[in-house]
Amino acid sequence: MLGLLIADNDTVARKELADLFIEAGYNVTVTNSAANALNGVLKKTAQVVLIGSEFDEFKAGELIPLIKKCDRNVTIILVSNDASLPVIRKLRKEGIFYHALRPVKPEDKEEIRQVVRCAFENLLNSRPEK
Repeated sequence: MLGLLIADNDTVARKELADLFIEAGYNVTVTNSAANALNGVLKKTAQVVLIGSEFDEFKAGELIPLIKKCDRNVTIILVSNDASLPVIRKLRKEGIFYHALRPVKPEDKEEIRQVVRCAFENLLNSRPEK
């Protein structure tokens, strides 16, 4: 089963996103630990990572290259309201799939839901047939 990892310092945001994706039927893991995030990617329990702009005292820009070194095929979605355009450009070069704004209202959750669905569809479509 494909896994979704939510890595963020914000406990409320982690819970809201986890509830949203558990309800949608995804296998969800949450963490505020960089070590746990990297472990999930290394052990291939997470194929899609929703990462906040910072967690566990690291900025996303520091962790994204490490995550990509653990598994270059992992899909990373940055969920943040505070990233500047130059930072987003840098993170795109590092390999993020998408930058989503943190959902504020219930209707804002649709964007992140669609992005995650698209990320998993891309993963499933890129797998070689057996």
